[in-house]
Amino acid sequence: MAGEAYLEYPKKAIGNFLGENVKRIVFIPYAAVTFSYDAYVDKVNERFNELGYTVSGIHTFENKPEAIRNADAIVVGGGNTWHLLRNMRTEGLLEPIREKVKNGTPYIGWSAGSNVACPTIMTTNDMPIIDPLGFDALGLIAFQINPHYLDANPDGHAGETREQRIEEFLAVNHQTKVLGLREGSMLLIDDGQISLQGLRSARVFAWATKPVEMNPGSDLSFLV
Repeated sequence: MAGEAYLEYPKKAIGNFLGENVKRIVFIPYAAVTFSYDAYVDKVNERFNELGYTVSGIHTFENKPEAIRNADAIVVGGGNTWHLLRNMRTEGLLEPIREKVKNGTPYIGWSAGSNVACPTIMTTNDMPIIDPLGFDALGLIAFQINPHYLDANPDGHAGETREQRIEEFLAVNHQTKVLGLREGSMLLIDDGQISLQGLRSARVFAWATKPVEMNPGSDLSFLV
């Protein structure tokens, strides 16, 4: 959120989600491009330490898939989605993460970390700076997220709005729903139940229908 400290608004929700028994948290910093993975881990730990947790960067493990298999929780940060997915794929992390989350391991992702939770990364906002060797991602959820969703373009910009870009996606992906997730909003997904939490509404897009606004607290389980 603009004007707030890093991860301030979701901090309490993160603590509630992880609970007291989580000890080994693996953080995936591969979305970082212009700063080091170590610096990213330090930045995340500044907030997680306030909650009593410490994250370890996946890049520090020799056997990275094994680190995922031994984790109590998996956290994936924001940055460039294309760079993130490329490295997750080449390091062999996609299937171990899918299996862990399927079996109940908590997964937390923001920005690019929410993009890779989707079936594909085709609704990311990021420039494709590197070939991800395929658009398919973790598929932890059955719909697409467009994070940082904005309702209008900045003054003086004559390009497409975010809504128009999503409409383009739907024009060639009729069966997939897209959730425009505004900053200050979160999804809590547990045992097939999906609830919208945080400060702002979200916008649901589907082919050949008008977008629908969903207020905080709404049940979004219909997206699956």
